[in-house]
Amino acid sequence: MSSGGYSFAADDDPDLVREAAPFALKAQESLLAQDPGHRGLLASLCRGFTQYASAFVWQDAVEQSDAERAAAGKERANRLFLRAKEYGMRGLEAAHPGFGERLAADPASAVAMAGEEDVPLLFWTAASWSLAISTSGGVPTLLADLPRCESLMRRALALREDYEHGSIHEYFVAFEGGRPGPMGGSLDKARRHFERAMELGRGRKISPLVTFAETVSVRTQNREEFLGLLSRALAFDAREEAPEFRLANLLSQRKAKWLVGRVDELFL
Repeated sequence: MSSGGYSFAADDDPDLVREAAPFALKAQESLLAQDPGHRGLLASLCRGFTQYASAFVWQDAVEQSDAERAAAGKERANRLFLRAKEYGMRGLEAAHPGFGERLAADPASAVAMAGEEDVPLLFWTAASWSLAISTSGGVPTLLADLPRCESLMRRALALREDYEHGSIHEYFVAFEGGRPGPMGGSLDKARRHFERAMELGRGRKISPLVTFAETVSVRTQNREEFLGLLSRALAFDAREEAPEFRLANLLSQRKAKWLVGRVDELFL
C-alpha cells in the first residue's frame, strides 16, 4: 500500500485516476491509524495528497469560471497541501526524533540529520509545504516557512540530484524563476536547473517544459519561448512514449493547453 501511488504512473486515463485516488488515500490513512509511525505510509500519503491536490483540485479550481467555486477549490487544495506536509513531517520525525523542533530553530542542522533514504520524504514534504505557501494567498506565518522548505529541498538535491528523474531540479526551476532578484531568485539558475531536469528526464518527461514556460518565460515576457516550449510539450506522444511517465505527461499536456489558451492574458 505504501508504494501504491506508483501504480497510477502508467495509467492513460487521468479521470479514472482522479476518481480512484481519494479511495486509495483514505485506505492508506486507515492503515496508518493502526501503525502511526510507518514511514512508508507517511511518505506515500505525503506524495499522494500533494499530487492529487496539485493535478486535480488546484488545476480544476484555476480553470473554474465561477468565482465562488474557484475560491472554494483553491481553499480545499491548500488544506490538502497542508495535510500532505504534516504527513511528511511526521515521517521525518519518525526517523529523526526532534527533527521538527530543530528545523524550526536551525534548518541547516536539522536537514544534516537526513540521509539518502530520507530523500523521498525531504522532497515531498518540501514540495507540499511550498505549494501550501504559494496557494495561501500570502499568509505571513506560512511565508516565513519558505526558508525551511528550501533547506529540505537543497538537502535532497545534495543527497540525490537524480531523484524522480530530475524532479528536484524542476522544483528549483519554479523556485528560482518565480522569485524576483531582491527576494533571492535567479533566472540564470532557473535555466540551469531546467537544462539539468531535461537531461535527467532524458526527454521522456515534459513537465519541465511546462514549468519553465509558466515561470521563466512569463516572467521575462518571452512569448515566443513560451509558445515554443508548450508546443514541444503538446507534440509529445504522451500515450505511447515513456509509459512510466504516461499519467504525468498527460496531465502536463492538459496544463499546457490551458496555458496556451491564456497567452493573451499572460503577455502584454
